[in-house]
Amino acid sequence: MSEAVVQDNPKAEKTAKWVYILYLIGLFTGGAPGIIGVIMAYINRGDAPEWLKSHYQFQIRTFWIGGLYLFIGVILVFFIIGYFVILFWVFWLIVRCVKGMKALDRKVAHPNPKGWLF
Repeated sequence: MSEAVVQDNPKAEKTAKWVYILYLIGLFTGGAPGIIGVIMAYINRGDAPEWLKSHYQFQIRTFWIGGLYLFIGVILVFFIIGYFVILFWVFWLIVRCVKGMKALDRKVAHPNPKGWLF
């Protein structure tokens, strides 16, 4: 993706930022804010500028990959290692949201929207 700065689109940028914020709120309040966030990402990705589409793609993948990590962690809780998987998921989600918001504040496309890690 390009690192070029693009024209301001404040409404679209705020929506993308809210998705990241909802994911972080979901860590403390349960899954509902995350579900709302992913729905917002799905709804808004179609008519977003190209650089913002990368953020929405990243956010959608964050939701689904995070769900997979959390599912695996919950299953493995019975073997103690699940607690470490869940702890990794929390750290992973925070890092992804912070990195995404930093790129969003710079008004650039997300550098790796298809990545599994950070």
